Amino acid sequence: MGNSWTTLGLAAFLGVAFTQLGFIGHDAGHQQVFGSRRANRLLGLAVGNVLIGLCYGWWVPKHNAHHAHPNEVGRDPDIGDGLVPLAPAEAHGMQRRNLPWLLARWQAPLFFPLMALRSVGLHVSGIQHLLRRRDRAAAVEAFLVALHVALFFSVVLLVLSPLKAFAFIAVEQAVFSFYLGCSFAPNHKAMPIIPANAAAGFVRRQVVTARNITGGRLTTFMLGGLNYQIEHHLFPSMPRPNLRHAQRLIREFCAVSDLGYCETSLSESFRRILRHLHESGHSVALM
Repeated sequence: MGNSWTTLGLAAFLGVAFTQLGFIGHDAGHQQVFGSRRANRLLGLAVGNVLIGLCYGWWVPKHNAHHAHPNEVGRDPDIGDGLVPLAPAEAHGMQRRNLPWLLARWQAPLFFPLMALRSVGLHVSGIQHLLRRRDRAAAVEAFLVALHVALFFSVVLLVLSPLKAFAFIAVEQAVFSFYLGCSFAPNHKAMPIIPANAAAGFVRRQVVTARNITGGRLTTFMLGGLNYQIEHHLFPSMPRPNLRHAQRLIREFCAVSDLGYCETSLSESFRRILRHLHESGHSVALM
């Protein structure tokens, strides 16, 4: 394509490819790919740090903490992780009309636009993690991230003018952020929140806070297997292709155990999320 604005189409495709690579890194982080933890870690570093530019060593402990305490206040790092508070309690004490208050008040209409900025937070959090650690493992990861940045920027700037290069990177990161966010958001957003230190067993904790997404093989491919969220949370090391085989048994178990089994279409999941955010934003306005 050369130094042309048509490369923005390639940037969008690359954003999709980065997200699919992210799904592979997710599988590696859960020890789903290889029988060896070392092999899974090497794959995660190659995919996360080198190909995507995200800190694998920061993400894995964070994601494991989420799996251990999904939607639990004070223990799930994904609760309140972002620009927009998801509940009125998180907005309590904010000064009215300042930026955090406005973000909380209008969190429903801002949900999708701000999702395009999600990768910025991931990159920054990963770098902060590496700067805090300052050990050999952190140095290796920092070198791999720097290698990604050097290769990516060199290739883009070698072909494109500075303005087109900036647009290329912005489009690629926006698509990556939006696609990744739309893949993870339906899993737990607008699902029950577990109070801090609540006495809830492992199975109930994992099932009642998760939502499955209906669909066939295309849905599984597009969502990286995250559409089987309940099965994944109960058996996080189960390889992605096996989740659909476990679904019938787990659904029957949940029915017999009176645990509930939330499963909706992708569009319905976002409708519920937006309704929840709208209600939370309205509550913030009344505080």
